[in-house]
Amino acid sequence: MAFANLGDKAVNLRSLTPSVAAIAGYLATALPANAEFFGWQVVNVAAWDVLNVRAAPASSAAILVGYPTGTALSLTDSCTSGLKLDDMNGKPKFQQTAAVRYRWCEVWVDPAGDGNYQAGWVYGKYISPL
Repeated sequence: MAFANLGDKAVNLRSLTPSVAAIAGYLATALPANAEFFGWQVVNVAAWDVLNVRAAPASSAAILVGYPTGTALSLTDSCTSGLKLDDMNGKPKFQQTAAVRYRWCEVWVDPAGDGNYQAGWVYGKYISPL
């Protein structure tokens, strides 16, 4: 099972139905000062499964944390093949989603829930702009 630490509590991520707006707001204030915030969310993951955030852009890389569908994500500006999310600002969501579909994109995560954010990678098939 995938768990997240929220303060002193471990929470089963599969049991949550997060408010995307609330999580996005939290991420915008809790990220490192030098982090860029591109609001995306986990999509297309089965109810019994999670999207694995990996240490490198490869399915064989170590798993840092897992998130269920609906979880807000904070992406950096970088995806594989040189795609920059900033270049897609103002484009329709369907175009942004299509652009990342077969790429790995970098996200900010806090696997231990202790405020120590680090970069991780998610596969674009499972993310969409908020």
